[in-house]
Amino acid sequence: MWIFAIGFLAQAFFSARILLQWALSERAGRVLSPGAFWVLSLAGSYLFFVYGWLRDDFAIILGQFISYYIYIWNLREKAIWFHILRPCRWVLGLTPFAAFVWLARDLPAFAATFLHNADVPLSLLLLGTAGQAVFTLRFVYQWLYSRRRGDSLLPAGFWMLSLAGSSMIVLYACLRHDPVLIVGQSFGLAAYLRNLMLSFRKTSQTQ
Repeated sequence: MWIFAIGFLAQAFFSARILLQWALSERAGRVLSPGAFWVLSLAGSYLFFVYGWLRDDFAIILGQFISYYIYIWNLREKAIWFHILRPCRWVLGLTPFAAFVWLARDLPAFAATFLHNADVPLSLLLLGTAGQAVFTLRFVYQWLYSRRRGDSLLPAGFWMLSLAGSSMIVLYACLRHDPVLIVGQSFGLAAYLRNLMLSFRKTSQTQ
């Protein structure tokens, strides 16, 4: 039960970031990328990484590992990262990497635990991994888009990938009976759609 508590706490951070970003964007009439969005993202991702580890869920771990360091990059762009105490920065920065180095010490054991989990059939694992890949790709896209423009932004493509990836993860979660993923991802769908509408409205106004 306490493992689910960690997962729900992580999702609470993720939901808070979307709710905050959505509210600020509605007030401004355009899509914003507030610094608090990335702070909450990093906190939620850290906890969700732990949750995935405890649940032996490779799909969750893979998705969080990639997006985790993009959150840190955005915090650097927002000039927030270096306001965090140095010991905390070291712990936050090294924890996922250290976990993967530890796993690499015994790859057969890793495969047996995470890739051949009796509770997650291969077909279901592939669906969950694909959903996490699409969901994570949104942050890769956001990172490339933002680097090209020299600012931390949340473009329309980010929200398109969010909708696609989230829908796949909700299906995966329903098949695996994972209430943490179901609640967390379902909450975001409306916000993703609304941000996409705001993005298109802003584009049409500038044309």
